[in-house]
Amino acid sequence: MPGDRYAYARPAGLYTKGWTDRSRWRRAGPSWQPGAGPMSGAEEAAAYMQGLLEKLAEFSEPGEGVTRLLYSPEWMQAQQFLLEQISDSGLKGYADDVGNVYGELTGRRSSEPIVLTGSHIDTVVSGGRYDGAYGVAAALAALRHLRRTYGPPQRTITAVSFAEEEGSRFPLTFWGSGHVTGLYDISEAADCRDAGGVSLQEAMAGCELGPRQPKPSCSGLAAYVELHIEQGIVLEREGTQLGIVSAICGQRRFAAVVRGAANHAGTTPMGLRSDALAAAAEMTLRLEALATATGDPLVATVGRLEVRPNTPNVIPGEVRFTLDIRHSHEPELEAFCAQALDVFAEIAERRGAALRVEPRLAAVPALMDARLQNELAAICAGQGFTWRSMVSGAGHDAQLFAPLCPAAMLFVPSRGGISHAPEEDTPPEALTAGLNVLIALLYKLGYEE
Repeated sequence: MPGDRYAYARPAGLYTKGWTDRSRWRRAGPSWQPGAGPMSGAEEAAAYMQGLLEKLAEFSEPGEGVTRLLYSPEWMQAQQFLLEQISDSGLKGYADDVGNVYGELTGRRSSEPIVLTGSHIDTVVSGGRYDGAYGVAAALAALRHLRRTYGPPQRTITAVSFAEEEGSRFPLTFWGSGHVTGLYDISEAADCRDAGGVSLQEAMAGCELGPRQPKPSCSGLAAYVELHIEQGIVLEREGTQLGIVSAICGQRRFAAVVRGAANHAGTTPMGLRSDALAAAAEMTLRLEALATATGDPLVATVGRLEVRPNTPNVIPGEVRFTLDIRHSHEPELEAFCAQALDVFAEIAERRGAALRVEPRLAAVPALMDARLQNELAAICAGQGFTWRSMVSGAGHDAQLFAPLCPAAMLFVPSRGGISHAPEEDTPPEALTAGLNVLIALLYKLGYEE
């Protein structure tokens, strides 16, 4: 890149210092206003990205927030819109067999491994407008800017809008990136059904995106880069502008059932009860205490409880609950799970209850590439941004690519740490900061290497 490698990405007046300080949070946006003269290339890229985000938010089921479920009409409209934007931006656009959408900035050295960047466009029910969509909009804006400013790269850079990551409609996650990385093949689609009984295969049959082309080969990937909102409160609380992800936590999920004895609430003495809810409550509190004593980055959550018979004058005879445990290192994750389950068993035995625990998910931690982390750190410093290294407690498409190619993630702050909710928010200047760092990294990976 001519001159100062990163100077182009930070025109004067574009950012408001201290925008992560909660007391000064404001939607200042880029300094350019209509009638103020032509925008710089970086300002135009930021405005284009903001426009994509606003338009994508319109593709939603009625109701609060954004609801865009896999293979729904809203999802189809959003992916088709992105294909149109890709074509208008001078990129090569196509979709693969499961509906992942790609925008390719073709490189001069076509035989070399490609750089892939993006995220997903599906949402949770009544979610926000930035989770996933930000990484997609930023990827397209970055490639559009690079093409207009520097022409064809040496190495092909491809933006991707993954079909699905959340698992909101069908009982599986990472359907889009899992198709690319080999986690899934099409055979899973026949038996996987949504709450209405529609199979994934049936829903996918209605996916009429085009043109079609085979998915990229993971053996042909030079790197995968994902820009995302933090979905947590660390960056905002610290007043740090950007987060460079060092690892994505491994995750264990369990389904637990505690069985006691349902009986009359008025006639059963306290010392003669086998109260399933009391046992589950003690397990929940002990889990919290154990996790707090272990410390970061471990987190443990009881997220859902079902009490039976759930009647005011009956001692609960059965409680079903979910258990979610996460840590960035596999040995510590395994050790904590074993400790917690031993404690649960002791509580159940002492209270005269039966306990059954079934594993439901085992995702290994994913380490991000050290070299790419260093590159991101250098770019942040060059652009004058404060940053910190951090572990992602949430799962992301990047964790599927990490074992297969160098992978990197960059976080921007989430206001109040809120995500998966209509209130999900990140100020424009924070979104722009992440975009500019992404542009600089993609330039290095695609034009310089």
